This record gives sequence, structure tokens and C-alpha cells, in this order.
Amino acid sequence: MAKKVGYRCGECGWQTAKWVGRCGECQAWGTVEEESARSGVTVATGGAVSAPAVPIGQVKAEVAHARSTGVPELDRVLGGGLVPGAVVLLAGEPGIGKSTLLLEAASKIANQQTVLYVTGEESAAQVRVRADRIGAIHDALYLAAETDLSALVTHVEKVQPGLLVVDSVQTIGSAQATGVPGGVTQVREVAGNLVRMAKERGMSTVLVGHVTKEGSIAGPRTLEHLVDVVLHFEGDRHSRLRMVRAVKNRYGPVDEVGCFDLHEGGIEGITDASGLFVSHRTEPVPGTCVTVTMEGTRPLPAEVQALVARTEAQQPRRSSSGLDPYRVTMVLAVLERRLNAKLGGCDVFTATVGGIKLSDPAIDLSVMLAVASAAGDRALPPGLVVLGEVGLAGELRPVRDVRRRLSEAARLGFTRALVPMGSLDVGKGRGGGSLVRVNGHAASFAPGFDVVEAENVWDALTHVT
Repeated sequence: MAKKVGYRCGECGWQTAKWVGRCGECQAWGTVEEESARSGVTVATGGAVSAPAVPIGQVKAEVAHARSTGVPELDRVLGGGLVPGAVVLLAGEPGIGKSTLLLEAASKIANQQTVLYVTGEESAAQVRVRADRIGAIHDALYLAAETDLSALVTHVEKVQPGLLVVDSVQTIGSAQATGVPGGVTQVREVAGNLVRMAKERGMSTVLVGHVTKEGSIAGPRTLEHLVDVVLHFEGDRHSRLRMVRAVKNRYGPVDEVGCFDLHEGGIEGITDASGLFVSHRTEPVPGTCVTVTMEGTRPLPAEVQALVARTEAQQPRRSSSGLDPYRVTMVLAVLERRLNAKLGGCDVFTATVGGIKLSDPAIDLSVMLAVASAAGDRALPPGLVVLGEVGLAGELRPVRDVRRRLSEAARLGFTRALVPMGSLDVGKGRGGGSLVRVNGHAASFAPGFDVVEAENVWDALTHVT
């Protein structure tokens, strides 16, 4: 049967008849590779099966139960711990603390089972120095420095580990694939073999991955599809705070976050992260507003700061740190159009405190009030926390888990909250909003905690000025 030569993108599978440097579908560079395929349709024949099909009710689920890693914050993100046979991809910027976290977790897991740590970026001596520094020495923790896939498989066959850590997948190469280690073909081949080996042996596997300058995971997109769990390690390298966020998890919830403190003695989890993302000052300052975001099941109070300054430039700057710039731009447009704010000749800077990244729609109203406060040079009332999603028409939309958010705010000492109309089913007031004093009525709130409901952005601004 005649063969034809075509080209396929390693990221998204887009096909083309001739080679191009940039994929026409996902716009990725250098991912289009030559492939040889038979023309026509072939019919697959039956082959041997690994195990007979059985009714789903007869499948034993005990083998998929998670086992604790010994690091509570990491267990929280994983959904309880590591599942035998699961493959986890942990990605983050260089120097963020990925190796330190995994080495410490590996030493604690070694109390229960044998662990093999394979490093391809450092020598065995360098990893040993770090292990001495953080106290991660254990007789059941084996260390190997390898960059060849076949050598890695040999180590696994000899050690028979219950957990395999590969740091990192981009440094491991296979003789069965073309290209250099870290390339699209090599990463796909190495990851596929490691996933297959983990499933066959029931061996938990953690792969460390590199990230691009845009913050996405380096390598083919199929890498994220192959693994069971994808974790992102985030944080400002100028701060000690680190966060691990789950963006894919076949065994637990996604968008869960774990907080860690990275210091000279290692890395340790922060069980109570409330208050880390809020400035502690005695007097209110214009341009600041506190909100409560939901990271998975955890409510985290966070402070949004804004600065509005006059400029002579023809194109005023719009800069944001820790916030979605597109959503901030939308909030500023609503502020100008619905509240007649004059921001055309001003630079507007928005940021979060503590390096946290906020993507929850419930922070929209806090961004708007912070900018309005900065533009008018008037501070918001002390002890106020703000929740609400802002619509293009200026309406405020209710957000989820309002009571849980307000309970956390009350626990930290806040005394007043501004929420969208209908968020709470208690009491009605006058003046376009409703003022509700929760004084023992709801057990989830502290006595004396005031809740103000607003229907739109104008109503919200009226209640805080």
C-alpha cells in the first residue's frame, strides 16, 4: 500500500501537507514534525488482553485509595495523598522549591515504603547536601543520578520502589526516540514509558516539569493528558511564601491550593494561611480593599491595592500584579462608564499583597472599590470586606460560598461586609440595599458582624462612602 508523507503538530495534532515552523491551530513554534502514514483505512485485529472485563461493581477500589505523603498541605492538594500507580506532574519556575518539597516528602514517605529519587539536573552529591540541610536522610530513600531512560528502568527493577521521583522529565532521554532530551518527541516517549511502567507496577510516580516564560508547562500538550495529576508550584522568589495548586486531578478536587513556607531549613506547610495576604496597619489607607477568595475549599482573605496617578502620556498605563489584566480592564471600563469616573488621563496600577494570584470573579467589586478609593483619595471604612462579581451593565452578581467567606472574615476580626443582593437570605433594609446585623442569628458569623447587600456598583459605592 502506498505511503504518503505529512506533518503533525506534537501539541494539538493539527495536520498539514508541508512543513511549517508554527502550528496553524495552537500557534506553537517548532512542534510540527514529519510523520509517515499509510493511505487508506486499516482494521485492527483482536489481540491478547491484560485482564478480562468484569462488571464495574466487582472492581476492587481499595487499590486506588490514597496514601499520605506525610506533608499535610501536599495531601490537601492531592486529595488525600498519592494513589498507587498514579503519575503526578509538578511544574514550576526554576528555583521555586520543587526539588526541596519533593525531597522532603520522599524522606517522609520512606517511613512507609521504598522511594527512588532520580535526578537528571544535579549530581548525587548536590542532592545529598540539600538532604542534609533539610534533614531528609532515610535508609529507604534511594538516590540515583541518571539521564538515560533505560538506565532509569534498570534502577527501578533493582530497587523496586513504591514511589519514583524523576527530577526532571525534560532531562531524561531515550535511545528509541529522535531529537535531544527535552524536545517534543523525547518528552512524549519518556513520559509514555514512565506512565506505562507506573501503571504496570502500581508505583506512584512524580515527574518534575519545566515551565516556559509564559508560565505554561514546557513540552507537548500530550504530557498533561498522559499524567493523572498536574500541580503548579507558584510564588514570588523574593518571598518565602509558596503555593501548590492542582489544575488537574483524577483522584480529588481541582483548584485546591496548599501553602508552604520556604526557608533555609527546608520547606514546611502553613496550615492556617489566613492573614498572610492582608496588610496589617493601624489606619485605613486610600486605594486598599479586602476581599475573600476561595482556593478550592479554603477561604483566603486577600487585599487588593490600587494607585491612580495623573500622567501626561497619550496612552495611560494599566498595570496589574496578581490579578487578571483582562478582568481588571473590564472593571475599569465599568467604573468609567457606569460611575462616570475620570480615568482617561491617569495611570492605574493594581496589585495583590503577599504574591497571591487571584482569578475568582468574586474579587471584581474589591478591585473597583480600591480604584475608586485611590482616585478619590478617600479610604474605605475600617474592618470592611467586599465580595461580588461585576457585570457589564454595572449589576452585582452573587458568588458562591458567601457564608463560608464571611465566617473566615469574622474570625480574623472584620466587622462589616458588602455583598451582592440576594447573597444572604436574612432581613431587608431601605435605600436600595439591605443592612443585616447578624447577632447570634447565624452560628457561622460572629456577634456584631454587619452585612450590607447592594444591587449594583452605584449602590455599593454609596454604602462605603
